[in-house]
Amino acid sequence: MDDAPHFPQTDAKTAFDVAAIRAQFPILSRQVNGKPLVYLDSAASSQKVRACIDAMVHSMEHSYSNVHRGLHTLANETTEAYEAARRSVARFLNAPSVDQIVFTKGATEAINLVASSLGLQLQAGDEIVVSELEHHANIIPWHFLRERKGVVLKFLPVKDDGSLDLDALPALLGPKTKVVALTHMSNVTGAISDTARIVATAKSVGALTLLDGCQAAVHLPVDVQAIDCDFYVFSSHKLFGPTGIGALYGKAEALAALAPYQGGGEMIGSVAMDAITYADPPHRFEAGTPPILEAIGMAAALDWLMQQDRAAILAHEDALYARAVERLAGHNWFRILGDAPGKGATLSFTVEGAHAHDIAQLLDRYGVAVRAGTHCAEPLMRRFGVTSSARASFALYNTLGEADAFADALIKARGFFA
Repeated sequence: MDDAPHFPQTDAKTAFDVAAIRAQFPILSRQVNGKPLVYLDSAASSQKVRACIDAMVHSMEHSYSNVHRGLHTLANETTEAYEAARRSVARFLNAPSVDQIVFTKGATEAINLVASSLGLQLQAGDEIVVSELEHHANIIPWHFLRERKGVVLKFLPVKDDGSLDLDALPALLGPKTKVVALTHMSNVTGAISDTARIVATAKSVGALTLLDGCQAAVHLPVDVQAIDCDFYVFSSHKLFGPTGIGALYGKAEALAALAPYQGGGEMIGSVAMDAITYADPPHRFEAGTPPILEAIGMAAALDWLMQQDRAAILAHEDALYARAVERLAGHNWFRILGDAPGKGATLSFTVEGAHAHDIAQLLDRYGVAVRAGTHCAEPLMRRFGVTSSARASFALYNTLGEADAFADALIKARGFFA
């Protein structure tokens, strides 16, 4: 098939027990198209750990009700489980207080919440800095303010290695800069941003900082107190938990300065015919019946992850990425988008003469699941001069054998276009 070296199909040389991890993800035992599933699409959405599945099923079967205002046993039990989930998120981010954790539908809603609420305070000509590296979820909400309020968007450029050009950041900032909203880790290039430098530079002009932590929170320990950002967001479904829930962390003073994003039950202090008062954060931003079961499932996933050796996981993921790149080295039809030093285990690539969608469909024949398209990052695709790319994203439950299977399948797929 090719003259690339082949490696042993084992992780025996590492201390990380990937077999024990995989045993906790039921879906990984299935087959796809008659082949063992090789799931390399975790940057889009991770598979669900048994602890999360069991927690949600247990709540539905044994103790479920709506939360907060009920006085019966089930209501009290469910409220405690729901608020315990907030405590889990606070621990996960090392937030100073549970009151600084707002449950949202995901990172997308969290960013929209901040943008919408800040938009009430912004004036035409005020400036917001984002970057070419951002997911659309951290671009479009700010574009809304450009369209509706006359706010000016400025884009931080991306270097050839797929990382933020932070040397260019000071020149984009000034007295009208109100928000600097950047990714902590790219969902396309895997580049990890220097958050200390971002926050310090933004503070020099009095701007608020929002960090998109969707990818970083999966692979890196996150300490919002050390980072010192004003807002941090992530989504559960990338962290081995359920869809439909995520979290917004905000500094106490930053949250207190935001107006409510939605109106409804729970977020009020009192309601009269001619007046209304609002609850304090975080409940001010949680109108209506919240994603109760999802919060419980997310907490179980986060609690499970916090019990793992995060440093060992990171080393394992780095080894997976290195293995795949080594196996594909020397093939001049293979181009990696982004090779920043210290990047995460996200491998976005193009294949000469083949569309990314075709590559993804061919890999699926061999049981290998990858993502293909723009990855909700069209400005970055244009920066790299491509219309789309394929992406293999490695996670803690992948093996070196799966990295080999991906490389083998990609070489076979390329043969269809040679």
